Amino acid sequence: MKTLKTLTMILIIALAAPVLMFAAGQQEAAVETISFAGSGGYPPFNFITDQGDVDGFDVDVAGEIANRLDRELDYVTTSWDGIIEGLRAGRYDGILGSMGITDERSEIVDFSTPYYYSGPQLIVRQDSGITGPEDLDGSNVIGLVTGTTFEQDAERLGVRISLYEDDLQTLMELLNGRIDGVLTDRIVGLNAMSAMPRGEDLELVGSVLRTERMGVALQKGSELLDQVNDALEEMRADGTMLAISEKWFGDGIDITVE
Repeated sequence: MKTLKTLTMILIIALAAPVLMFAAGQQEAAVETISFAGSGGYPPFNFITDQGDVDGFDVDVAGEIANRLDRELDYVTTSWDGIIEGLRAGRYDGILGSMGITDERSEIVDFSTPYYYSGPQLIVRQDSGITGPEDLDGSNVIGLVTGTTFEQDAERLGVRISLYEDDLQTLMELLNGRIDGVLTDRIVGLNAMSAMPRGEDLELVGSVLRTERMGVALQKGSELLDQVNDALEEMRADGTMLAISEKWFGDGIDITVE
């Protein structure tokens, strides 16, 4: 009887072993994800390709952070004007979509150290006669993407404001003569003008109005803050941030330092 029981146990173990090994392998193969969000309409920082994938400088930075945290990246695209509320509601772990660090935003989210620097630039039609922001007054209408810090810059210039979903819309409105200028990120503006039809009819005038620091936004008190900051520090130290910058903006161009 003992021998029969022993044989039965051996058979059960033998049959169960492959199942247990498969389950263990599946558990080992499972990689935790980390989700970062951007608008998906802000080339060359984050945008949807012709194949329907999301790509850009922000996406590459997000992917590298995910790798260093041993996570799999889930890059989410969502409307910019509701992106902070989406973060606070827990729909994603962070915002890595060229969000400027401001005192107002810092009251409701935590920001990482800056991962790149840029600034708002005025774009006009070449035949407009406008040579810089100092030429603008209350009779001028300036196009902006809704939910950006550029709205505050436009208010300080004393112009009228027209809001749009993305910079493709603002620049098309400018080309069609419906607005007098566009305020957007300098690099974004240059990229859009080079890619769009009749972009050569537009020009950047004046200098950037101010330097803007871009950070990764996280929920208040998130344990990810230190981890993201550590990853960014490592990426700056080992040249990864420079390599990503040069990939998108050309050799020797480093937007990750002030």
